[in-house]
Amino acid sequence: MKSLVILIFISCLIFMVSCDEQETPEEAVVAVYSKISAEGAYQMMQDTKEYILLDVRTQEEFNTEHIEGAALIPFDEVGDRAGVEIPDKNALILVYCRSGRRSEAAAQELVEMGYTSVYDFGGILDWPFDTVLA
Repeated sequence: MKSLVILIFISCLIFMVSCDEQETPEEAVVAVYSKISAEGAYQMMQDTKEYILLDVRTQEEFNTEHIEGAALIPFDEVGDRAGVEIPDKNALILVYCRSGRRSEAAAQELVEMGYTSVYDFGGILDWPFDTVLA
């Protein structure tokens, strides 16, 4: 009788542990908007092989000057184009614009779309490193 009680107790314990709520992949990663400095973004670019450098200014602004390696998705097109052009929701995305207003809004929109690693480093006006001039 005592061994039957122990066996039932162990079975119940195993059942409770296996029925414990499991975290789903969607719940495991929480998307958060992050503001960093230009220097912080530059350091991330030096330390990381894979990242997306996203310029959210207009085509004309981009053609005048941009950071080397940047991809352009104008601010007002982020919601329509990001899902197609940036399919990996876990990609490291570094966002900038001219002064920081559009990059902040675009970064927050990307987070709302489910992107999990989005960093806004403000504007090219504050970028102390090399740029590509037209």
